[in-house]
Amino acid sequence: MLDERKKKILQLIIEDYISTAEPVGSRNLARKYDLGLSPATIRNEMSDLEMLGYLEQPHTSAGRIPSAQAYRFYVDSMIEPGSLTDNDRALINGWYTERRRNIDEIFQSTAKILSRMTQNVSMVLANKDSEAVFRYMKFLPLNEDHAILIIVTDDGNVDNCVVEIPLGMRQDELDYMAGRVSRILEGKPLSVISENILEGIHTDVAEDELMFRSLLRSLRKISRKHREQRVFLGGTKQLLNQPEFRDVDRVQNLLGILEEERVVRDLLQAGEDSGLKITIGTENKFTGIQDCSMVQATYRLNGKIVGTMAVLGPTRMEYGKVITVMDYLHKYLKTMFEQGSDKE
Repeated sequence: MLDERKKKILQLIIEDYISTAEPVGSRNLARKYDLGLSPATIRNEMSDLEMLGYLEQPHTSAGRIPSAQAYRFYVDSMIEPGSLTDNDRALINGWYTERRRNIDEIFQSTAKILSRMTQNVSMVLANKDSEAVFRYMKFLPLNEDHAILIIVTDDGNVDNCVVEIPLGMRQDELDYMAGRVSRILEGKPLSVISENILEGIHTDVAEDELMFRSLLRSLRKISRKHREQRVFLGGTKQLLNQPEFRDVDRVQNLLGILEEERVVRDLLQAGEDSGLKITIGTENKFTGIQDCSMVQATYRLNGKIVGTMAVLGPTRMEYGKVITVMDYLHKYLKTMFEQGSDKE
């Protein structure tokens, strides 16, 4: 257990180091903060904190830096809930208003906002809605034996793929077929569209077997896409601005991890049942990020996990700001999705 003086000194060292990325010395601490203590007394307290495992001394510096143990103590015992400024809230609200068209854009915007406001890498894992509902489809001409199939769902997503068409089929025939299919499938969840449902299309519209099979494959492919989890990243270039990542090999290793979508998905899924979760240094079980910290939160709608977002950065991250931003985004997205659910 630390007495109040040690706690205060440790807190100031952590916050000073987070702000400056420079090791903190006792003389500098006495000069910057009104502790009513001499540099010698502060130096003795810092030595005790180092012996207890809360501080480390870089070989090239007379100052001290916080250890992973110190950051854990800071996160668990010292951080107080904060609030965003009016300007920050206006920035977030405006960003979503300008860019929100469909659910993918909502999650992409979330990743960009999170990285911009925390100055670290952001990751968002979106659980796509498997009950996306078919609205309509149409064909765009590509060449004499292929067309682009456009399918629009009720959440505003527009999907497209190339389908084979019978040689010589005219655009007006394609338009008629698209209208007929749209009337048959409108209002049906993509997940239930099956070959049996499409039999009416096969006999009444797409009598050509090649066209029918091509259409069926495309619908199945789009349906699978709507059930897949998507990963959105933001701020990978922010790594280059952090003193901890000036080492080229270290940056390349971390970027290599972030480029592997499966690895990022596994990383986010590992804590998606934990609410707000903060892992520091070697608490991260994934090789390659054991000298980083990650703040992660999962948000739900009607008890169902909608997505998971996280901030990944150096252990010297601004934990209080990160937690405050994520808490606000969590509440903002929850309201947004609930309003969308009510409209349905």
